[in-house]
This record gives sequence, structure tokens and C-alpha cells, in this order.
Amino acid sequence: MGTATLILGESGTGKSTSLRALNPKECLLIQTINKPLPFRSTGWQRWDKNVPETALYVTDQWQAIILAIKNASLYGKKIVIIDDFQYVMANEFMRRSHEKSFDKFTEIGHHAWSIIDNAIKETPADLRLYFLSHTEETTSGKTKIKTIGKMLDEKITLEGLFTLVLRTLVQDGNYLFTTQNSGADTVKSPINMFDSHEIDNDLAKVDATVCHYYNLDKVHHTEGQAA
Repeated sequence: MGTATLILGESGTGKSTSLRALNPKECLLIQTINKPLPFRSTGWQRWDKNVPETALYVTDQWQAIILAIKNASLYGKKIVIIDDFQYVMANEFMRRSHEKSFDKFTEIGHHAWSIIDNAIKETPADLRLYFLSHTEETTSGKTKIKTIGKMLDEKITLEGLFTLVLRTLVQDGNYLFTTQNSGADTVKSPINMFDSHEIDNDLAKVDATVCHYYNLDKVHHTEGQAA
């Protein structure tokens, strides 16, 4: 069972930039939108299964994302990042916008849930997964992950599938992650995982903290655990 983390924030607040210190050779970055990374790096090359050191895979298809997550460890990947996760839902909604039935909202929600469920349950224990997603504000003033329509929110609380939920914060020119609930968002973290309510938006440091907290550096999965 992999360790999944949700990172929330508005566009331009440092979600993708937080990848800057990660080693691409250890990562699989799944982009739901094909766009340049917001930092200079030559290491994030387009995925080629014959060259395991490559790291960048572009798709918004939920089945393809599930398959990529399941196979990541077979190519020596220890970290999987799904950037702009909300576009898995938004893009499918736009492709199906001509459909009149409300069933599409339930199906879109199920597809998003399936990605997270498979990422957590069908992966080796030492695989870390980071879902980066935009936020929206509810009518009650709470900030949450951006989804598609009220029907989806009534059926699925996506944050409830994660033990660790971080949120971006831009303060005095500094780009940070918050680690504790403000009372008006869905942020949460395990007891004593972080020493501060605000940390650098550095996913490499977050990953090191997650590994230390759960002793993942001592976990060695055997061949055949991932499909």
C-alpha cells in the first residue's frame, strides 16, 4: 500500500514549483495538462519505457493514469506526482458536456476516486504519491479540492482518502505549505510529522519527512507486487 499525499492550492501559488529539488530519475510526473515546468531543469524528459531515467508522462485519461501508477515501481520509480489532478475531472466533463444525464457526474467522480484508491491500495509500501490540485471555496467559506458540481461533492469527499493534505501559502514573497487545519480548509497532517504549521514548498523535503515518519527507507518491496 503506497503513501498518498494531497497538495492543494490556487494556480501560481507554488504547487508545481515544489518539484524543483526532486530527482527526476526517481520520479514519474504525470501531467494532465501538457505545459512547461515552472523552473529550469533538463532532467524531466518525456517518458520512454525503454529509458527508465525519463520522468514526464502526459495524460488525463483515468485508466492510463491508474496503469502508470501501478507500473511505476517496475521502472525503479519511488515517487509518482499527478499534477493538476482536477483536470482529470474537468477535462472529462468538457468532453462529455453534451450529455444531458446527471449520471456523468457520478461516473466522473468514480473515475477520480478509482485513481486515488488504486494508487493507495495497489502499489508497493515504499511508493510515495503526490496529488497536486486546485482549490475552490464552498458556500460556507471552506477551501477544498476543486471538483465538478455539487453532485460529486455529495457522493465523494476526496480529502477523506488522504492522511496528509497540505495547502500552498504565499506570504511576504515566500512560498510555503501549511500543515495544519485553519478551521476553514481541509488541511491535515499526522501528529508530530511536522515541527511547524508552515514549511517551505519543497516537495523533496516533504518526501524525506514522509519517509522518515513512516520508516519507508527501511521498506523493500519484492518483485511482482505491482501489476
